[in-house]
Amino acid sequence: MIRFHNTASGQLEEFVPIDPPNVGLYTCGPTVHDTAHIGNFRTFTWEDLLRRFLEYAGFLVRHVMNITDVDDKTIAKAQARGVALDAYTAPFIERFLEDLDALRFRRAHEYPRATHHVPGMIALIERLLAADIAYVRDGSVYFRIDRFPGYGRLSGVGRRSLRLGTSVDVDEYDKDDARDFVLWKAPKEAHEPRWDAPFGPGRPGWHIECSAMSMKYLGESFDIHTGGVDNIFPHHENELAQSEAATGRPFVRMWMHAAHLQIEGEKMAKSAGNFLTLRDLVAEGHAPRTLRHLLIGTHYRKSLALSRDTLRQAATELSRFDALRFRLENEPPAADANPALAEAAGTASAEFRRTLSDDLNVAEAMAILFGLLREVNTALDARRVSVVERDAVLAVLHGADGVLGTLEWPEEIPDAAVEALIRRRQEARAAKDFAESDRIRIELAARGILLEDTPHGPRWKRRGPGD
Repeated sequence: MIRFHNTASGQLEEFVPIDPPNVGLYTCGPTVHDTAHIGNFRTFTWEDLLRRFLEYAGFLVRHVMNITDVDDKTIAKAQARGVALDAYTAPFIERFLEDLDALRFRRAHEYPRATHHVPGMIALIERLLAADIAYVRDGSVYFRIDRFPGYGRLSGVGRRSLRLGTSVDVDEYDKDDARDFVLWKAPKEAHEPRWDAPFGPGRPGWHIECSAMSMKYLGESFDIHTGGVDNIFPHHENELAQSEAATGRPFVRMWMHAAHLQIEGEKMAKSAGNFLTLRDLVAEGHAPRTLRHLLIGTHYRKSLALSRDTLRQAATELSRFDALRFRLENEPPAADANPALAEAAGTASAEFRRTLSDDLNVAEAMAILFGLLREVNTALDARRVSVVERDAVLAVLHGADGVLGTLEWPEEIPDAAVEALIRRRQEARAAKDFAESDRIRIELAARGILLEDTPHGPRWKRRGPGD
């Protein structure tokens, strides 16, 4: 049985898709007013883990991740730069997709852009107007929260603070400030992007975008909708209300949300000025593989701390698996079988799946793999690993990597990252931190980099066919 935490109920619930084995998964993607920061990728990486686990468990996942390329921020920044909206957002979309690849994401089946789906948003707003659940005021269209009795059941905000009869035009607003929210915004400036609609020219509000795009690709009811905890209100609360008010059907079977990534004890955010991008961290010599391992290593509903220490710990953990794989693939196998070790590998595989089936308990799943790692290393030391056990253990690691995406890393490391790692290794050697020095050498070797220490300093090359 697979159980996930459903934000709507606040409880762990058995996951049963609407149309098994098919699963519709919608993940809130970036607002492309800037480069996505590593805090955003805490949520995106967990969502990739969720998808990978569902596929590992035998489901056929259809994954949709939206790209918000029109909202208050994108418009303001495009106007400040004096360029068209598409020209402003295009480089950030490209960077985002490059970062996904760098972190070894499985690409979503669809990346719908809001500006490409405005007709569907207009049609959805027309349904709400026809049902008298929306109204027009000064050229804008608003959703009547008092006409939707279930408002607030996802976040609880509506039950505490309904400001009936007042409306809000901004896409994001303060917590506990539940008001009639905007579905369609009348243009306020001459150069603001606009589309023609039966209720007047303008552009969509943030919330209607996700409703229209998710229903276009996954249907009016689908299985899982995810995002960060900051999406719960107002974005997902409003999305749920307008979707169910328009269709009269349950919108999402299960809502799942990830906690924030923190740096120096605070939520990482551009507004706080404490954000780092994936590119910033790679430039410092941190491998994308290490970052992915750190981002998924803490349970998704717990805050995750990013620091140089936690990055170093993540790299060290991965180097232990690299060292084990190196031993398994290079040390001569024993002649006699070791049935106890083969059984341990089978148990580890079953337990790995069981723990992830319990709300993606990745920390416990990693503990199981580390337990197997210790047992195999002990058997290798005693020369009690035959071909049978070697292959069984490698199969377990390969299966686990299909979910985690960190234990096998075929991508080529960039030259700049190699040089940065070698500099860190030299600093570790100078400080007589030989454990760290060895860890970096193992990481480089695992990524196809051969390192030679010479009287004139370290030299390196990429492993070739004859190496």
